[in-house]
Amino acid sequence: MRIILSNSSGDPIYQQISSQVKKQIISGDLEAGEALPSIRSLAKELQVSVITTKNAYEVLEKEGFINTVAGRGTFVASQNRELLKEKKLKIVEEKLAEAVEQANLLGISTEEIIEMIRILTMEE
Repeated sequence: MRIILSNSSGDPIYQQISSQVKKQIISGDLEAGEALPSIRSLAKELQVSVITTKNAYEVLEKEGFINTVAGRGTFVASQNRELLKEKKLKIVEEKLAEAVEQANLLGISTEEIIEMIRILTMEE
């Protein structure tokens, strides 16, 4: 598991951790049943407070991305394929909403945005 924290980010550290773990689970880099580092070892590795990593794990558990088993550790939760697809779509939808908002501020038309998307998807 790879996590990179940014001091210049406006997001709290626990949120940076949870969002990066979430992305790794959604992308398949972390698979269902895979063990995650303990709260203490992750805090030590990232050089942050144990409370910060605990908060990140609590967010992930509440959202159904991880499960904690007393005495065994924390593991990536099994993901329902439909739910996983919805989570992926939600991420893309949020990014597109940001892009549309920026385009509106810059006076870029809907047609121009659609054309940009067509061009960008053809390049892949």
